[in-house]
Amino acid sequence: MPPATFDEDYDDAPATESKPDRKPVLIRGAFMLFFLVAFYFSQALLAITAVIQFLSMLITGAPNAFLVDFGRSLGRWLEQVGRFQACATEERPFPWASWPKAD
Repeated sequence: MPPATFDEDYDDAPATESKPDRKPVLIRGAFMLFFLVAFYFSQALLAITAVIQFLSMLITGAPNAFLVDFGRSLGRWLEQVGRFQACATEERPFPWASWPKAD
């Protein structure tokens, strides 16, 4: 008896077996790409906020309350993006959810 070929080995597989649906993975990949770019720009925005906060503290001697709140909420958004990127959650951050509060 000749050795079995690759195709003959798998003829017993059920015909109803199909490949997994990759559409959800591709959609998530598109969101991950979007958030990758948004994360990059948000880091730059955080750096600008820090410089303005520093200059404000030089002039007034105290932190600007608006910038403190904005920095906190931006930091929370960056955390949400990081969790989404790492697949720790399926919840999409802003703009698909509300902007995080600075509490």
